[in-house]
Amino acid sequence: MTLQESLVASNWPNLNRAYWDERVPVHAASAFYDVPGFLAGKDTLRAFEPAEVGDVRGKTLLHLMCHLGLDTLSWARRGATVTGLDFSQPAVDFAASLAQQVGVTTARFVLSNIDDAAAALDGQTFDIVYTGTGILQWLPDINHWAQTVAGLVAPGGFLYLADYHPFIDIVDDEVRRPRRGYLDHGPFVEHEHSSYTGRPTPAPTRSSSGRTTSAVWSTPCRRPDCGCSSCTSTASPMCRCCSGWRSRTTAYGGLWASHPRLPLMFSLRAAQDA
Repeated sequence: MTLQESLVASNWPNLNRAYWDERVPVHAASAFYDVPGFLAGKDTLRAFEPAEVGDVRGKTLLHLMCHLGLDTLSWARRGATVTGLDFSQPAVDFAASLAQQVGVTTARFVLSNIDDAAAALDGQTFDIVYTGTGILQWLPDINHWAQTVAGLVAPGGFLYLADYHPFIDIVDDEVRRPRRGYLDHGPFVEHEHSSYTGRPTPAPTRSSSGRTTSAVWSTPCRRPDCGCSSCTSTASPMCRCCSGWRSRTTAYGGLWASHPRLPLMFSLRAAQDA
């Protein structure tokens, strides 16, 4: 680990919170998130997520690192009583305002990092703990995260995680050359004056963020100490945020036809004993 990476690791929460705070208005105004479309009734969940999670009517659902809250509120529209949790005050404020605008009364948004979630939620546990895409790369310690999340799942409930496959992080957007090793786990520093939603004007001033690279076997279902009793996982050749990898014909398509099939996303469902 370089000296810079060591400094990032030691200041991980503050560095990344500043990074995300600044990007909330950028993302809220972007075509990528399409807030006007959501207000008009658009569901932001990936098609495979409701199919794998199942009927959420009457269930309690906790969405970790919920950001703008669109996915959180999409679950609420499907009948769940939802709680969105995020460490960014601007994100929580925007999500709560969005809930009011769409008339969802079965949603609340809580300001907290993952480590303090149990206290922030007054010890409540949930039928479903959900994380959307782009989460794992922001976790400095996935083992600790898994143990913390297991404590938020109610007896008989489950964790559902759908995220980009770590393979994405090791190659460039043109899928031509590696930029880091798949087995090179640990923190790294990312510098970008834009966002995955595009290049806004003016550009964000917060360009540095701390990330990690993890292999799929490091995810909770592969951890013997995560606290879950059973799990299933699937891999998919689909992705949305990888501009150079995106299909020219479908929003969540895989690589172009000339490329071999590679894992770009995966999902995991880990159940707690009843």
